[in-house]
Amino acid sequence: MGRQHAPRHGSLAYLPKKHAKKSVARIRYWPKTTSKSPVLLGFTGYKAGMTYVYAIEDRKRSPNFGKEVMSAATILETPPILVCCIRVYRKTPYGLENYGEVWMTDPPIDFNRILTLPKKNNSEQYLKKIEEKLEKITSIRVMITTQPRLTNLSKKKPDIHEIEIGGGTISEQLEYAKQLLGKTVTAEEIFKDGQYVDIAAITTGKGFQGPVKRWGVAILQHKARGTKRGVATLGPWSPSHVRYSVPRAGQMGFHQRTEYNKRILKIGKDGKDVSVKGGYIRYGPVKGSHIIIRGSVAGTKKRVIRLRQPARPPTEIHKAPPQITYISLESPQGK
Repeated sequence: MGRQHAPRHGSLAYLPKKHAKKSVARIRYWPKTTSKSPVLLGFTGYKAGMTYVYAIEDRKRSPNFGKEVMSAATILETPPILVCCIRVYRKTPYGLENYGEVWMTDPPIDFNRILTLPKKNNSEQYLKKIEEKLEKITSIRVMITTQPRLTNLSKKKPDIHEIEIGGGTISEQLEYAKQLLGKTVTAEEIFKDGQYVDIAAITTGKGFQGPVKRWGVAILQHKARGTKRGVATLGPWSPSHVRYSVPRAGQMGFHQRTEYNKRILKIGKDGKDVSVKGGYIRYGPVKGSHIIIRGSVAGTKKRVIRLRQPARPPTEIHKAPPQITYISLESPQGK
């Protein structure tokens, strides 16, 4: 028998595998949209758990086209997001520069857990200043906060981050943002059943791991010198340094990852439609609005999951939403 081939796991393109600064992912790129009217390009939810569904395969090139197919599904609880601020940017040689912002006047009680707004917050005056320099504005974004109290989470402190507005002209985007300021937005207003989205999240952390688990290197024979669960050689004498491509121990997991073109199977309002018996492990039952994503999603239960309009959507576009025939609500613990 020949020697077993065991390549290491992971791609070198993800180096350095560093511990993420926060448990909330960053979105560094917002795609252009073909929509003629302004629309938010993203949304935020919380990962509840996984189950499986039966749906009719509607991809024409699939050998199972028209048949009932079982697939894994992830449940995201998506309570309405609150638009708390309008932020405008102008383009400079060094990138985008904050060119003005307007905050809401009557924030909810939980908002004080994030930051405290000034008492004299004249939003109308700030809006007039932004309208006067509209010609120099190149991008308009809104600051949104989540509402974890509407979920089954025990946390009270909302998560806050930016979402860009796409479609239409800059003046139309500003008018659209003014209408949203201080109001809530649901997932149904941004996404629809059957469309593809990009999902950014922080993966499950596994701490400091050795090269066997981290890179999948072969375990050495029992008579090996020093250690069995290590790399046999760190490299040649010349050059006299350890190359970056040599598998080494270090941080594993808790990295930011963005998955492209994850399909939304269904957007629902009643949490009972997707809550399994006994609730999801380490999460509990889903209370309200939710999204069913086909396949897996990075991160642990309760983790903040950010959704974005697809940056590179597939060429095949489904006109009709997927036809789901069955959603498993059996207990994941077998009770």
